[in-house]
Amino acid sequence: MSLKIGILATGITPDKLIETHGSYADMFVALFGRAGYDFDYDVYDVRDDVFPESAHACDAWIVTGSKSNVYEQTPWMARLKDLILEIYDLGRPIVGICFGHQIVAEAFGADVDKYLEGWGVGLHTYKLEKDIPELSSLGGKFTLNAVHQDQVLTKPKQAEVLAYSAFCPFAALQYDNRILTLQAHPEFNLAFETELLQARRDDPIPANVTDDALAGLGKASAHTDSLQVAHWMANFLLQKVER
Repeated sequence: MSLKIGILATGITPDKLIETHGSYADMFVALFGRAGYDFDYDVYDVRDDVFPESAHACDAWIVTGSKSNVYEQTPWMARLKDLILEIYDLGRPIVGICFGHQIVAEAFGADVDKYLEGWGVGLHTYKLEKDIPELSSLGGKFTLNAVHQDQVLTKPKQAEVLAYSAFCPFAALQYDNRILTLQAHPEFNLAFETELLQARRDDPIPANVTDDALAGLGKASAHTDSLQVAHWMANFLLQKVER
């Protein structure tokens, strides 16, 4: 099935890393490519106020991560929340990652703020609340890279919790059958996560937190379940919806 995905880019890779790893939008394209999907993509730099003409512009949508905080309440964020709700009402699927996860939750009335327990970085494992066919081989859990200080602190009324951890109670949320969001980053590979944390060590991420995460990333057993999650996201975006 041909699918045009609109990537709503809310952030960009740090300058030191973009040449090697590409933009956040590039990382999604690469991840779906590795998983065997040949989608078409339009990228909208919404943080620069570049938006699609309408919610009808693409078949499905992705909202990326960002260094911004949803509680900054900038004009582009307000416009993005309106667009998210328009797409939801239209019935076209959305996947939101990290900042995308958070701004969707806020659009639906949840509280998002800095987490009192601090930063979540490095490899994090999340337990599933329900069976996800694409993750059936993983024993009821999955592991991804994470980089966040903010979290969804209250569950949106419309959302179902699909995955959680002790550190992140609302790690994956689904809104009816229209929006799927994850706090962690399936698009980040181990090399990028390592270099990102090295670049942010002590500013803004505390050195001890960074060093613990880097130690985990450096283990021979370190891995992510990004490909399985890519199939989960792709099948969600490919679902038949009312046009």
